[in-house]
Amino acid sequence: MVKICGIGAGYVGGPTMAVIALKCPSIEVAVVDISDSRISAWNSNKLPIYEPGLEEVVNQCRGKNLFFSTDVEKHVHEADIVFVSVNTPTKIRGLGAGKATDLTYWESAARIISDVSNSNKIIVEKSTVPVRTAEAVEKILTHNSKGIIKFQILSNPEFLSEGTAIQDLLNPDRVLIGGNQDREGLEAIQKLKAIYVHWVPQDRIITTNLWSAELSKLADNAFLAQRISSINAMSALCEATGAEVSQVSHALSKNTKLGPKFLNASVGFGGSCFQKDILNLVYICESNGLTEVANYWKQVITVNDYQKGRFVKRVVTSMFNTVTGKKIAILGFAFKKDTGDTRKTPAIDVCRGLLGDDACLSIYDPQVTKEQIHKDLSVSSNVVKQVSVVGDAYEATKEAHGICILTEWDEFKSIDYQRVYENMRKPAFVFDGRNILNVDKLREIGFILYSIGRPLE
Repeated sequence: MVKICGIGAGYVGGPTMAVIALKCPSIEVAVVDISDSRISAWNSNKLPIYEPGLEEVVNQCRGKNLFFSTDVEKHVHEADIVFVSVNTPTKIRGLGAGKATDLTYWESAARIISDVSNSNKIIVEKSTVPVRTAEAVEKILTHNSKGIIKFQILSNPEFLSEGTAIQDLLNPDRVLIGGNQDREGLEAIQKLKAIYVHWVPQDRIITTNLWSAELSKLADNAFLAQRISSINAMSALCEATGAEVSQVSHALSKNTKLGPKFLNASVGFGGSCFQKDILNLVYICESNGLTEVANYWKQVITVNDYQKGRFVKRVVTSMFNTVTGKKIAILGFAFKKDTGDTRKTPAIDVCRGLLGDDACLSIYDPQVTKEQIHKDLSVSSNVVKQVSVVGDAYEATKEAHGICILTEWDEFKSIDYQRVYENMRKPAFVFDGRNILNVDKLREIGFILYSIGRPLE
């Protein structure tokens, strides 16, 4: 039996290993992490992350050929293939601070692999890493093993979207595997490919050299983020000219050279990947003397920050240039629907901007806990009275002066807005940061409504 060990039980490692176990019942898959609480959650009835379909996959495989453990060394020692899905945050100090990727966790994983291995292994980069990371990892592994044990390093980046991760894994548009182009490297590529062909058509499995695979992940996220910033930049122009961004987006989507995806204007992109990966790309460009290229990609983040700031300004100016002491209902805090992930969510910046103007926030999100929201907003004793986290949308909006929709949860489309309106202060404002509401219907009820990229009344 082939044994796989996945280091890192987070948003990438847990779902990826679970689907491999589901589709390859003859392979034993162990997911390891140093966090006792995280592993305990994976072994419980309440998983540590919310992802549609994940619970069913885990329940089907756990205890059979899928195991979650804190015994990192044991499972790495026994594995033939080790997937590394550890956190790769942006450095906060030292060379490249604010842009470069912090590879501390990756280096630690590489050293553990080196220390406990007594047989040849394939090491798979699953985390998003800077191009040529494999070169550094190989040095750690080979120098510590003194060449006795052979390691082959492959880049197999994930292309998952939170909220649809299980479907993305079960039916991927492509699987990318990069490795050395010598005989041993090509053999390793084929071994990993043999796992994926259990359920992925061969024509969707792309093989490249190591550096192309590593860079492709950064390029993928950068292009998607660029697309979002592009339509958000257009949304500002739409508001200034009387055009409707939804109509502009629809026209663009019918261009077969562009397609319809990532053309919805919003309050801005979030999540753990886009900003981090663009900053890393900027740092790599700067390190290679490509100043103009670096500046180009910086602008994608600049526009995203501008969009969030523009939204806050719209809220304040619309409500008679002050929100001091006013109750603002925040509907949605996760960075997108169908996930509880709040990393880099636009809601953080919007809420902080409103708190900076002394608003009182009543926040509701169906998947984000009170503790997480307080942590993200760095709620201290002096502002705790300004932030309340409640259990449903009606409680959040009761006696509110305004509503900000910051996550596109489906339930926010079907709220009884007549009931909401009757229980709000008047005039009642709605600021739709996701363009999910029926503008005409809400205005007919009596709301003063602002929707990104659409003309004001």
